[in-house]
Amino acid sequence: MATIHFTEQTTATPEQFVACLTDFGPGRQELFPNSADEYLRIHATGESRAEVTEGSGGVWERLRYDWSDPERVVMTTVDSNLWGGASGHTYAFTRLPDGSTRLDVTVVREGRNLKGRVTGLLLGSVGRGVLAKALKQTVRAVEARQRLARP
Repeated sequence: MATIHFTEQTTATPEQFVACLTDFGPGRQELFPNSADEYLRIHATGESRAEVTEGSGGVWERLRYDWSDPERVVMTTVDSNLWGGASGHTYAFTRLPDGSTRLDVTVVREGRNLKGRVTGLLLGSVGRGVLAKALKQTVRAVEARQRLARP
């Protein structure tokens, strides 16, 4: 099982970042490179929860999103072609004195089959950089969206 932790700083507020994380409309892949629009399926939504299938490049997972805590979004994998067990993502937000937000992201990958176990091992080592790059792209895209939204 691979557990990978990233920390980024963003000018977006926690509320702005959560709004982007929980926007399951078209164009999601512009914010999240590993969430291609053709994979996106919304199964259920609620006030602070959703169940959504997303993925890209032949890898998909059905995630249960919970954003009931304003400082944390937990995405639990409920089904996937690669991931099982304790797999998922957690985004935690800390407001900083300068008005920015520290973003702590934890990704857990537990392979449900041989391909998942091998992919999890690769993500935990050489693939870590790929995930870090994707997170940096997401942060930049969220910030750009917020700049466009300002009057």
